Amino acid sequence: MRGIGVAMILCGVTAAALAQDALSPPAGVKQLLEVSADGVQMYVCEAKDKGFAWVFDAPDATLFDAQGRQIGTHFKGPTWKLTDGSEVVGEVIAKQPSPNQGSIPWVLLKVKTHQGSGQLATVTIVRRIDTNGGVEPSGGCDAAHKGEVARVGYSATYQFFGP
Repeated sequence: MRGIGVAMILCGVTAAALAQDALSPPAGVKQLLEVSADGVQMYVCEAKDKGFAWVFDAPDATLFDAQGRQIGTHFKGPTWKLTDGSEVVGEVIAKQPSPNQGSIPWVLLKVKTHQGSGQLATVTIVRRIDTNGGVEPSGGCDAAHKGEVARVGYSATYQFFGP
């Protein structure tokens, strides 16, 4: 296995490129928008499997365009809402571990619902890549902390695809 990794690097293939290939959007769609996200992933301490565990609840992030201007938010749903009034809610259809150790996975989502007539109006697929951070805490969840929320910083790139 190690030899394969070395061979891939020598051929110019990186783990990030392989993960992105595994999460390729379907044929017939093109990238309509790319934004960077900066925020938190929220986890709730809950009773689980005769113990306690941090369970993912929702993202809470600000979205920025290529010029660094705030253009929207990302929140529970998962939902992306832009300042132009357009909004989409997605559903995960594929997941790949992040090549960045200690970071949330890269995902591909299909859009379930649309709202508004702005930039997201025709989006059918959302892809999250380039994740940094955001994984659930490794400790601190027990009976004394049941119901507490942990807010873990993360950043990512979201790409929006459509016809």
